[in-house]
Amino acid sequence: MEENQPKTGKFSLNYGLILGGISLIFGIMLYTQDMHTSQSPVIMIIGLVLAAVVTYLGISNFRKANEGYLSLGQALKIGAGIALISAIIAIAYNYALVNYIDPDAPSKIMDARLGPALESGEITQEQFNVQKEQSIKFWWMGYPFILIINILIGLVLGLISGLILKKAKPAY
Repeated sequence: MEENQPKTGKFSLNYGLILGGISLIFGIMLYTQDMHTSQSPVIMIIGLVLAAVVTYLGISNFRKANEGYLSLGQALKIGAGIALISAIIAIAYNYALVNYIDPDAPSKIMDARLGPALESGEITQEQFNVQKEQSIKFWWMGYPFILIINILIGLVLGLISGLILKKAKPAY
């Protein structure tokens, strides 16, 4: 009799949409508080914790649906898939933010990133202006970077979750 094994893609899609939705709500909350251009490490840590929790839950629930068994490969697939789906949602939100909602966001972000270097004298006003202008000009290049970094983070989170939750099927 053939077993009806759960599909990693289904769990990746569902939990990727959950993480993407939570991240979207978090991004909108940051925008309404005018913190969307902040470079605070706390905001980045919150995003990473959200990703870790949702990834762990997705892998854990896959294991439950798979009769308590989980391979490391399945955990990596789910982790990367969740990250991919949530990254696509993040890119769509970021695109809408910088092109329609707040077209000055790239300029504000570059001011926040480069401002401390200008104030401390590490760079001149001319260097500041050139770096800011070039960064804004090539802002779109950040989208593939977001995708790649998210997938790498998803692989790491999938690996960690997989190492914690893995349980091989018996050989018999």
